[in-house]
Amino acid sequence: MAETTVEEVLAELAGLEDPKARAVNERHGDDHGVNLGKLRALAKRLKTQHDLAGRLWATGDSPARLLAILVCRPKAYGRDELDAMLREARTPKVHDWLVSYVVKKSPHAEELRVAWTADPDPVVASAGWALTTERVAKRPEGIDLAGLLDVIEAEMKGAPDRLQWAMNHCLAQIGIDHAEHRARAIAIGERLEVLKDYPTPPGCTSPFAPVWIDEMVRRQGG
Repeated sequence: MAETTVEEVLAELAGLEDPKARAVNERHGDDHGVNLGKLRALAKRLKTQHDLAGRLWATGDSPARLLAILVCRPKAYGRDELDAMLREARTPKVHDWLVSYVVKKSPHAEELRVAWTADPDPVVASAGWALTTERVAKRPEGIDLAGLLDVIEAEMKGAPDRLQWAMNHCLAQIGIDHAEHRARAIAIGERLEVLKDYPTPPGCTSPFAPVWIDEMVRRQGG
């Protein structure tokens, strides 16, 4: 089978451009007009092609980078490669997918979690907090939950948007998954009022931590 070229893929992505999708994506800070369902279908057809993923990432094009994330081999990246990619991933969707689909599957995830959480760049730090939320939910052993709540209580109110959102998710996750810290997590959320007035569509759960925690605990029968 002939090797897929970057040019072929970029041409196909350009053909998926949709003004309606662009309008929706741009409202969320993203800079492309590709429907993500169609992008996933393209990735499924291409299957895993790690070399192609590297070439797609190097284009700097957001849809190409999203596709690269879907066709790469997450465990093939070195720690420094992932760090460099994260710092280049400035649009929200590329950033989120890179953390969720690549870094979380990497053997370097814990080392990067620690480094990124302490990074002075708030966008990089938000990735560290996303990885911390994953630990809180799935592998809380060795995580100082009370210490995390101390940091959130002191820093979340004044944090930039992306970092604030990630810290708030961690706050909610602690309250949802760890009953012994639930009352404090709710109290912190009520006092700081972060995302209290966030517009939430009908049928969706508010990102305001006290409401989020109560709703998820209720669903779990807690």
